[in-house]
Amino acid sequence: MTDKIIDNKEEKEKILIAVLDFKEVNSYWSAEETESEMKELVIACGGKVVQSMICYIAKPTANLLIGEGKVDEIAHLAQLHKADTVIFSHELKGSQQRNLEEVIKCRVIDRTQLILDIFAKHAKSSEGKMQVELAQLEYLLPRLIGKGIELSRLGGGIGTLGPGETKLEIDRRRIDERITRLKRSLKEMVESRSLTRKKRLNRVMPAVSLVGYTNAGKSTLLNALTDANQTTRDGLFTTLDSLSRQLVLPNHQKVVLSDTVGFMHELPHKLIEAFKATLEETKQADLLLHVVDVSHPNFRNLYNSVVDVLKQLDAYDKPTIVVLNKIDRLNDQQLPKGIESHFDHAVCLSAKNKDNIPELLKLITQMLSSLITEINVNIPIDRMDLVSLIHEQGEVISIKYYNDHINIRGNVPTHLASKFQF
Repeated sequence: MTDKIIDNKEEKEKILIAVLDFKEVNSYWSAEETESEMKELVIACGGKVVQSMICYIAKPTANLLIGEGKVDEIAHLAQLHKADTVIFSHELKGSQQRNLEEVIKCRVIDRTQLILDIFAKHAKSSEGKMQVELAQLEYLLPRLIGKGIELSRLGGGIGTLGPGETKLEIDRRRIDERITRLKRSLKEMVESRSLTRKKRLNRVMPAVSLVGYTNAGKSTLLNALTDANQTTRDGLFTTLDSLSRQLVLPNHQKVVLSDTVGFMHELPHKLIEAFKATLEETKQADLLLHVVDVSHPNFRNLYNSVVDVLKQLDAYDKPTIVVLNKIDRLNDQQLPKGIESHFDHAVCLSAKNKDNIPELLKLITQMLSSLITEINVNIPIDRMDLVSLIHEQGEVISIKYYNDHINIRGNVPTHLASKFQF
């Protein structure tokens, strides 16, 4: 298969956003916040929002999800603004999507399909592309009912990038076969990554994982800490592929710092499942750096959304440093300090300007201090391998050579300390 991203239109696709607010559902995320984020998602996908509306719904309906009156209103606005696509904030069933299209008379997709489209644009590695394709096919499969096997309707535009086939005319059986092959290939990649991780654990190099809401500045922080030269830009889901770099702390301790896909409010479950192999880095980490865009007006909700995903990954209870990023965008420079006091371990900084990076490194060192042990040992002259081990994995404070032994005082990973007991 080859990826084919269609983005050759001179004019941006016109999008009408329909945000659904169900009165019976309690959420800390307001309809207005959802509307604002939906607009950002459309922009990230290369579209133009011509109109947005919030539909307050008492109870969802089976055939259209919302009432006929609201659908007629959306259809009128879509015609008025000559919208190419209407995007609903709530996930649609296949039958609901088809029924809505019949009334509105233009393409209708939901938020999940929009996010999948963005992922399809930004996936670069072979693993990232396979993960996105798997999520897309599993999303598409139950929606084939009533459409036959003809999928050429996915020819172009937002929500239509599809899983990577150039003709996009595959039947259910071939989709099932492709899903099976993708899962098998991703499983092999997981096993390969597990071997790599096992080698790293054998070297007892602590793992630190960057987590956070999409566009919080994780990749920028990775660059600031390790000179990784990771491509960054202001937008949602610009980083999908996991990237790991070695970081040397002020006490000379070496750690592996990993960046991966950003989280989002109500991130589609299929995406979490598809990216579990990549997100495994988070579960295996010794320390998490939870990066928060403190300049965002609703940063507390962004923080809570990441916490929700971490709970799904069984990674919430890990030692965590809250990194309050983008303080350079704040008018009130005292605000971050007040927020910082609400967390056990937090640092205010600007990854872009590298402000307060030393404070973060100091806190990381303190948090990982339990993984370091100071030793003062006499090593036999014929065990130069142990001398090399201290230099590679720890910090040599002093070293003295004698006729039959070498005296070394230094810091080594705690799990290596037993190797120096004679």
